[in-house]
Amino acid sequence: MPSTNPNSWSATALRRAIGAAGVTLWSWNVETDAFAMDERGFELWDVEHADSVKFEDLSARIHPADRDRVRAAFTATRAIVGAYEIDFRLIIGEDIRWVSARGIGDDSGLHDQLAYGIFLDVTGRKQAEEGHELLAGEMSHRVKNLLAIASGLTQISSRSTTTAKEMAVELTARLSSLGRAHDLVRPLPGHQGQAALLGDLLSVLLSPYEDMGAFSGRIRVAVPRMGVGEGAATTLALVIHELATNSLKYGALSAEAGTLDISGSNEGDDIKIVWTERGGPAVEAVERPKGYGSRLVERSVSGQLAGSIEYDWSEGGLIVTLRIRASKLAN
Repeated sequence: MPSTNPNSWSATALRRAIGAAGVTLWSWNVETDAFAMDERGFELWDVEHADSVKFEDLSARIHPADRDRVRAAFTATRAIVGAYEIDFRLIIGEDIRWVSARGIGDDSGLHDQLAYGIFLDVTGRKQAEEGHELLAGEMSHRVKNLLAIASGLTQISSRSTTTAKEMAVELTARLSSLGRAHDLVRPLPGHQGQAALLGDLLSVLLSPYEDMGAFSGRIRVAVPRMGVGEGAATTLALVIHELATNSLKYGALSAEAGTLDISGSNEGDDIKIVWTERGGPAVEAVERPKGYGSRLVERSVSGQLAGSIEYDWSEGGLIVTLRIRASKLAN
């Protein structure tokens, strides 16, 4: 054990402490611009071992966006009184490595024109900070999206109901569907990330209609096993609830013998989902839906899922074809 007096610590004890802390030692000759580093320093910078290297030699490893700032910061340390810290990025092959340079500024800290300091690899800390910033930005983005969707659902409900009570019931059902969609977003085996299974998502969203007495067993879902990310789940919930609500009012789900089939398939870079209604009232052929809800659905599908939605008002019942970019489905 070393003495409690640092002045009596052996060089071996100091080296062990420095190594355990992951600290790199360096010196900088302010006159010749030469850097000397310990062995860990050359490994950190990924440069060949030498008695000394020029600052410009090390600059080749510094990220271009940081290079001028780091050079100016090191030069300015001679005017800094007290401790300083400079964080910057190194490009090592295809990897980014964050380094923190620390030392004592002011010429009074020089010894024979040499400034001394340490380098620390702070890549882990910086990645954690970037992750927190990304999470905060993502949370802000999602909250704004949910508020926008809630506003849209309120508008849809206000146009399809006649009393405040009806609107409250319908809006609650729509928001509950969104909530159930988010509840399904869980990690899947096989490293698919944060996702729900498409079949499970559709079944949960349609369960309120499936459980309505005579409707039981008349909704069939047959889609490939694939993951749906949280963002895509929100948009799909909006689409499915709008289609189901219209079907319950005017389509197959409004008739005792009506059926609903949802099928899916992979088509190149896209996922194709087909909504087929049969056995409902006769449908009136129109060029395209004109309602606010349908317009919101189309904007959501094209904007958030990079896809399209088509309506076929066939004699046997409505057929809706939804195409979604596969890469967007997992987001």
